[in-house]
Amino acid sequence: MHDIQAEVDRRGIEVDQVGIAGLRYPVVFDDGVTSQRSIAEVSVTVRLQADRRGTHMSRMVSLVHERLQAFDPRDMAQVLKAGADELDAPGVSVSLSMPISEVTSAPTSGLESVSVHDVDVTGTWQDGSCRVTTAVTSEVTSLCPCSKSISDYGAHNQRSKVTLSVTGRGDDLYPLPVLDAVGIIRGSGSAPVVPLVKRVDERTLTMQAYDHPVFVEDMARDISLACRTRGLVHEVRVRNLESIHSHDAVAVITG
Repeated sequence: MHDIQAEVDRRGIEVDQVGIAGLRYPVVFDDGVTSQRSIAEVSVTVRLQADRRGTHMSRMVSLVHERLQAFDPRDMAQVLKAGADELDAPGVSVSLSMPISEVTSAPTSGLESVSVHDVDVTGTWQDGSCRVTTAVTSEVTSLCPCSKSISDYGAHNQRSKVTLSVTGRGDDLYPLPVLDAVGIIRGSGSAPVVPLVKRVDERTLTMQAYDHPVFVEDMARDISLACRTRGLVHEVRVRNLESIHSHDAVAVITG
């Protein structure tokens, strides 16, 4: 059967990225610390040579089926190299987005519930060089230091969405496990966000937040400092879902 994708294209224009996106597939995520089943949304793209009319997208689905159902981000280099070989491409990118959960205990009652964090792992292979970025998004509580300082009693607080992205290269493509990233994020806020709390827990969390006020700038800096101490290439994004303003507060640091 004639291979139309393999036809020669004479326009002389390379395509930066072409492939598939939005493919949902069952995976078992296992990074050596966390192992659990999830449903990932996957994208696979290649850099297409100027003289190639098209790429073979069915091979991308085969790559996901054969090499990503058991997904260890530490093995992303092998996946990328196999994809580049099977698709005969000078560059390939693979991205997986999925929820990862962990059991969380309420601070005083000890009751257990489940916290869910969003994880995005993107690997790129270009001209023999691999790079993997792992982004973890989680939530904390933040209490405003200014509000606490100027008020006779109380202070406004809110949930904060925090994304920590860490990029690995060379022999260390995955330098920070997902739950370690969650721990860094959780430690930056005024108090954790806990799904199941009783009144004794609410009291504990409220007072903990009051005793540890932080600006959005404080959280971004504390997370960046923790990453710098570990020698990690990183980006931090913090968004406070403000409770008394009609806007959100944001901060971004790269390091």
